[in-house]
Amino acid sequence: MTYPSDPSAFSPGLRHLLDRTILVEQRVRRAVHARQLTDPAPDDAFRGLYLSDETIQRLLDSGPRSLARTAPDETDAAFKEEAESRADEAEAAGHAVQLRMLAGGFELTPLDIEILLIALLPDLDDRFEQFYGYLNDDVTRRRPTTGLALGLCGLSAADAAARARLSPQAPLRSGGLLLVEEQDRPFLARALRVPDRVTAHLLGDDTPDPRIVDLLTPGQDIADVGDPAPLSRALAAGVPLTYLREEQGGAGTALAASALARAGQSVLGVDLDRLAHDPHPAEAVRVLAREARLTASGLVCAPLDALTREPDKGEIIRLVTDVSVPTVLVGRVPWDAAWSSRPPLLLHAPRVEPTTRATLWTKAYPVPTPQDQDLNPDLNPDLDLTHLLSPFLLAPDQIVRAAQGAAQAAMLDGGTLHADHIRAGARAQNAAGLDRLARRIEPAVTWSDLVLPPDTLTQLRELTARARHRDRVLGEWGMRPGGGRGRGVSALFAGDSGTGKTMSAEVIAADLGLDLYTVDLATVIDKYVGETEKNLERIFSEAAGINGVLLFDEADAIFGKRSEVKDAHDRYANVESAYLLQRMETFDGLAILATNLRANLDDAFTRRLDLVIDFPVPDATQRRALWDRCLGPALPRTADLDLDFCANSFELAGGNIRSVAVTAAYLAAESGTPVTMADLIHAIQREYQKLGRLTLASEFGPYMSLLATD
Repeated sequence: MTYPSDPSAFSPGLRHLLDRTILVEQRVRRAVHARQLTDPAPDDAFRGLYLSDETIQRLLDSGPRSLARTAPDETDAAFKEEAESRADEAEAAGHAVQLRMLAGGFELTPLDIEILLIALLPDLDDRFEQFYGYLNDDVTRRRPTTGLALGLCGLSAADAAARARLSPQAPLRSGGLLLVEEQDRPFLARALRVPDRVTAHLLGDDTPDPRIVDLLTPGQDIADVGDPAPLSRALAAGVPLTYLREEQGGAGTALAASALARAGQSVLGVDLDRLAHDPHPAEAVRVLAREARLTASGLVCAPLDALTREPDKGEIIRLVTDVSVPTVLVGRVPWDAAWSSRPPLLLHAPRVEPTTRATLWTKAYPVPTPQDQDLNPDLNPDLDLTHLLSPFLLAPDQIVRAAQGAAQAAMLDGGTLHADHIRAGARAQNAAGLDRLARRIEPAVTWSDLVLPPDTLTQLRELTARARHRDRVLGEWGMRPGGGRGRGVSALFAGDSGTGKTMSAEVIAADLGLDLYTVDLATVIDKYVGETEKNLERIFSEAAGINGVLLFDEADAIFGKRSEVKDAHDRYANVESAYLLQRMETFDGLAILATNLRANLDDAFTRRLDLVIDFPVPDATQRRALWDRCLGPALPRTADLDLDFCANSFELAGGNIRSVAVTAAYLAAESGTPVTMADLIHAIQREYQKLGRLTLASEFGPYMSLLATD
């Protein structure tokens, strides 16, 4: 192997690698020359493909022999000294010398390096395929064998210490730097190969191994959240394993990245959710560990919850925790000592508070240039980011994506950034798991659509304020100490059907910029013992990963009173209620229970609720507003609609009035005329029939004749 005309064109690291391979080449040349001198048939065109009778007889006559060894000579020693001197100068000047860094990172001995270079040569110069085929006396075997490598290093094949450097536990193989192939062959005849990723690293290319590209997360931004100093000191002191437990919106990955950076290491983020679905996780973990050691990185693995949902994933946790690089696991579940043979350092990751969210969001928002001013407009100073983002529990990486999503939405909407764009970008970070367990509703109503008594409206606004400021009150001010309670907000909406409970929940979600998730009881209730609790746990667990309002309609069906235990059914029903009592306290989101039968709920639930809001049947004044609101401005009406009469005569809830308005609209559409009083009276009669009420002349008054005529 020779340099090109200008060796200075190479980087110092690559030049050092080539210097060392030149030394190996000299020994290969001497070995080839020695083989030629002793070759009985150098001109045989088929040598290496068969064994002739003469060759067999020569081997028998030679008797016991020592394996040929090719040790370095004095010229090699001088050249090596010169090469190492140049490498010393390069390192002193701050240049990376990959071979030396590899030797230090994987704890390689000088012999390990020589063996690695011998195996590497065919990947740097294709002539060595033929050289090795010649030395192996088999043109089909174009890689060095273990016996050939030991011989080129000047060592005997019977040297136990030398052979041990090629064992599976030795650094070369355990670190994934060298592959010993053809395991069915005798030890000395097994081929040696350097993985392509290691070759690329030695040549200065640190593109991640294709095997693990899909498992890596984007580069972790060093966010100013929490204090990374304690973890950084632990990592610098050599603590191999750390578990950062976080809550929703926690800064675990950002804190780990900051700590590793302070400790002088790069960050390799691993998506454990994808690793959990990898068909060969053990192989993936080995490649991840090698990648981290090649790049002097620590592993930041999240979320650990992905490996704890199924019992058969426990082996993956053990694989991840046993790697020989600094590893920081991030998750929300409590640590189980059975997961790892070595105890981790247990720390708590702080939550990103509202003011910090606004700061991170501003930093992440794409800065417009004169060329793309219309695409990424400047931030509107009138937008209160702290207020807008306060309901959203977002991790730093989610905040970055939310800011980018808001910029894209603004671009499609004319280039002006609005509050709705910010909220939409934040909502887009929600996980999709809850969609399989609950019905998601995108709020389309506002406070102006509600027709409720003043006190009820006031309580709804108080509930919204609790959800918006819970991080400040419960977090910064510590107003809910002890008991392991979360920062969740819960309320009970009690009232007859159609009094506005669901719409009020939708209005609250709209005001906060959140989605509304209505829990379908069909996905919860199960006749088998214990299954209802499991279904509810899945809902609460998925809800912890989203920013939304969780609505349990007909809540008395699952949050009912505990009763005296008379049989097994009572006992299991009480267990279900007790579980719900505990789970509601630890829930970290916004939950609303809606019921028509408040008296059926257990008193212990009401104590744990932040607000209990009653929704009374509307009075005549409210019904008048509801009639006008439900008919809407777009529906054509005749001038004779007597809405005052309807409001005073028919005691209907808002939901019933809306149903009547829709029925009347269908009648008008069929007749091709505006809505008439006759249409309205007929629709009211149909609603009465649904409700099981009698059609009385005392209620319909002068319009009773319209029904008789009909």
